[in-house]
Amino acid sequence: MSAQAVERLVIVGANHRSSALAVRDALFIDDPEIPGILEHLRQQGLTEAAILSTCDRVEIIACGDHPAQVSAVAAALFAGRAHLSADDLAGHLYTLTNAAALRHMMAVASALDSLMIGEPHILGQMKAAHRLSRDGGMCSADLDSLFQGAYATAKRVRSETTIGEGPVSVAACATQVARDIFGDLSRVRLLLAGGGDMGDLIAETFQGHGVKSVTVTARRAARAEQLARTLDAHMVPFDQLTPALSDAEVVVTAIGGRTWAVTEEAVRAALKRRRQQPILFVDVGIPGDTEAAVNKVDNAFLYDLDDLERLAEKGRAQREKAGQDAWAIVTAEVNAFLQRRAERSAVPTIAALHRLFESERSRALAESHGDAEKATRLLIGRLLHHPSEVMRALAAHDTKQQLAVVETALRQVFALGDADECKGDKGP
Repeated sequence: MSAQAVERLVIVGANHRSSALAVRDALFIDDPEIPGILEHLRQQGLTEAAILSTCDRVEIIACGDHPAQVSAVAAALFAGRAHLSADDLAGHLYTLTNAAALRHMMAVASALDSLMIGEPHILGQMKAAHRLSRDGGMCSADLDSLFQGAYATAKRVRSETTIGEGPVSVAACATQVARDIFGDLSRVRLLLAGGGDMGDLIAETFQGHGVKSVTVTARRAARAEQLARTLDAHMVPFDQLTPALSDAEVVVTAIGGRTWAVTEEAVRAALKRRRQQPILFVDVGIPGDTEAAVNKVDNAFLYDLDDLERLAEKGRAQREKAGQDAWAIVTAEVNAFLQRRAERSAVPTIAALHRLFESERSRALAESHGDAEKATRLLIGRLLHHPSEVMRALAAHDTKQQLAVVETALRQVFALGDADECKGDKGP
């Protein structure tokens, strides 16, 4: 990642903090649209760009020699998509350049700027945006190096902090509890009763974590059939819910009726048929579906919405704390880059010194005819001549402040020590 790349970096976008959901929905760009929009940007003179479009943000990440021009092209594109004037949209957009843009890019890749800190999807989404830019011939060496720098920072964050650990949603907490009880979920059988958005989500999450056997039931047969199709599951009649308990390791209820769908008595009978093999009950019904006394039954584990939300809050707090360590990594990466850029600014002077010293060395060797002592004396005299003349001139013209600055610099560069240590020395 070069200094030039960062100096040319411009990011224009809207995220969950800067804009309302309705605005982001209007700006959202589906992947199939991106190649055409990149071509439009190229026609507008923006030839190095990538588009990152997720539920949390829509951003144009670009490199250009004229940041104001890049910003104007990006803002005009967004205004056209939102059917708003540039002035009306301006309050919803942010424009970042140089080191601030680099910091933002690293934070986004590290999931520090996501609505849910530490979420695992953003890095893959950024890599997809990078790939589409490359496929469209819009990813220059500068832009590519910036993406690689962001990925390296994200890798450090993931490996050196716990930002991605700990469940932070009700569904994730339910699967974590199941793993704690049963270990490998591929052999776990799940029974979903009732459905509803939360029940569907939890069942899908369990399937995503390896559960293969799912059975569904609902009061309305049509709803059960719909669930069975959606989840590729078996279906049982609702009046068979109690007998079906013994065939499941995990029972998810999302009915919300006025009576208990799962009673203590039914659970005791199911466990007896299972020879006391444990059952996890995940009750997300409002009101609850599972009798509270189930918690007193050995080998029955009941988690309701309050229990799961407490676990999720604990996970979110853990990620927030890890986020502080992650931000420290991002700051360190940006500062390291800025330091390298500052150090590179001294390279021309260092190179000039090398050329001068080498030139004087060659002259001294040529004039000394093999006499090493004469050569070193000539070299020292010539290298010190001009600095000595400059310091004498400064002293003669009473420019004490400038002389003090030069003296301090020389003492630091050549490690000469304090002035008091050298008072007895006589100069040439």
